[in-house]
Amino acid sequence: MRAALASLLIPVASLALGMQASYAAPAAQQDRPNILLIMADDLGYSDLGSFGGEIATPNLDKLADTGAKMTQFYVSPFCSPTRAMLMSGSDNHLIGFGDMAELMLPEQRGQPGYEGYLNERVVPVAQVLKDAGYRTLMTGKWHLGVPEQFSPATRGFDQSYALVHGGSSHWSDQAGIVAVDPDKPPKAIYRENGAAVDVPADFFSSDFFASRLIEYIDSGKDSGKPFFAYLAFTAPHWPLHAHEADIAKYADRYKAGYDALRKERLERMKQLSLVAADTPVFEGHPSWPKWDSLTPAEQASEAKRMAVYAAMVDNMDQNIGRVLDYLRQTGQLDNTFVFFLSDNGADGNSVYDVARTREWIHKDFDNSTAHIGKSGSYAEYGPGWAQVGSTPFRMYKSFMYEGGIAVPAIAWGPGVQGGTVKPALAHVMDIAPTLYALAGTRHPGTEYKGKPVVPLRGASMLPYLNGAAPAVHADTHAIGWELGGRKALRKGDWKIVFSNTPWGTGDWELYNLAEDRSESRNLAAENPQKLGELLVAWRDYVAETGVLEIPGLANRPGYSNGARYYEDLTYEATLQPRTPR
Repeated sequence: MRAALASLLIPVASLALGMQASYAAPAAQQDRPNILLIMADDLGYSDLGSFGGEIATPNLDKLADTGAKMTQFYVSPFCSPTRAMLMSGSDNHLIGFGDMAELMLPEQRGQPGYEGYLNERVVPVAQVLKDAGYRTLMTGKWHLGVPEQFSPATRGFDQSYALVHGGSSHWSDQAGIVAVDPDKPPKAIYRENGAAVDVPADFFSSDFFASRLIEYIDSGKDSGKPFFAYLAFTAPHWPLHAHEADIAKYADRYKAGYDALRKERLERMKQLSLVAADTPVFEGHPSWPKWDSLTPAEQASEAKRMAVYAAMVDNMDQNIGRVLDYLRQTGQLDNTFVFFLSDNGADGNSVYDVARTREWIHKDFDNSTAHIGKSGSYAEYGPGWAQVGSTPFRMYKSFMYEGGIAVPAIAWGPGVQGGTVKPALAHVMDIAPTLYALAGTRHPGTEYKGKPVVPLRGASMLPYLNGAAPAVHADTHAIGWELGGRKALRKGDWKIVFSNTPWGTGDWELYNLAEDRSESRNLAAENPQKLGELLVAWRDYVAETGVLEIPGLANRPGYSNGARYYEDLTYEATLQPRTPR
């Protein structure tokens, strides 16, 4: 199989030339389309070239330019709740991820909607499409349940190769990401078709996931069935790992620092009409130091971290190109609907603050500047670069401000009006009903095989994507968010946000996103009527979804409330290379 498959692929270096000629938006066809759903992990809003970034992403940029670029697409501020909503079309509080499984408090765990896995009230997208005659395939990050009984193999996927945890080393060592005991290193679990497996010796996450998905698609291309393929990259999620050749492209790119790069990105976003000409930019929380206050050694470490991050995004794009080129060469691309998104905003938090992970990393890994990116390193890129990734928005992953929940999204293929920018609000819950509309099938509603199930809360985006409707949702439609005690609700152009201090005010804030997408002007005091209207909608959302509002939850210590990244940077920037333990 693999030898035969290799003959179908072309080198990555020649990919861009091969794709350029074939990337016109395809005409709609009568046959049910294949579906390729691609998710990046912790990718920032402005990281792609088509969204204002400087990183080389020609394949995604071509999809954006010839498909539909969605500029107000929303997700959860954390990974597994987003993935749960993606797989269900419903709210995370109804389907098992009212909070992150790893962070739940005793009073949350086990409550309805807080099971910590994709619960039995869900009929997953893969199952619905499988029942409709699709081949269902998945590679990459699952994060919707660790034991075999919660793996993709039990939730409708015919073939799957999945990382079941929230993250892992991108190299073959399978190092996990959170240590309870620094003397007992965690090991990530991968499952192929439900059974635990060790990754191969030449494993690099993005390369492997793309290759294995191509194998899966190729193995059934003569079956007569369309495919649903879910490619869930773990890039560019920490730890930062990349091929040396990809890192070398960006070796000098980030030495000017946060402020210079943010300014560059904002100007490109204005040129691309992604933001208004007078858009203010959120320059970072005052808790974090400015670039010019860092020592030369700290700046060098930070520049290297961002270079590795850029290399991860670059490599992910190369691998997306490999999958698209395989589909083109085998005559399947023109009848394939492609949807790309990130699972949340850029990540400026620190996993070092969870359990005893800091001790484990400092003991077992080499984060000297020269070694960052290689096997045996374990580095994050911190709040400074994450805030650049969120340009021009406020904050990043784990927060309900735009930087945490607004992500780049691209739709391409049958049913999509090509060469368009789609500025209306849409949500990850809208993906499942969109795929059902494309496949000519429907969700079972409130009952499946004699058991009660959670109905869809999202709406099909297809009329909006094909130009038949001006929006996905009416201005009167309210969408709520809650995770870890942080909250938000959007209705039309208005949004309320609650965040704990020092990150927010510790009370509800009000923003008009049509005039202030970067959430720089809190209007709660001057417009109490609008605030009250949205708070009524918030209470309705809580009642509908079963949100557990726990006083003080947003202040829980550790991840997203820690503030020691720059202490770790100071320590690691002075390290000399050593042999990892």
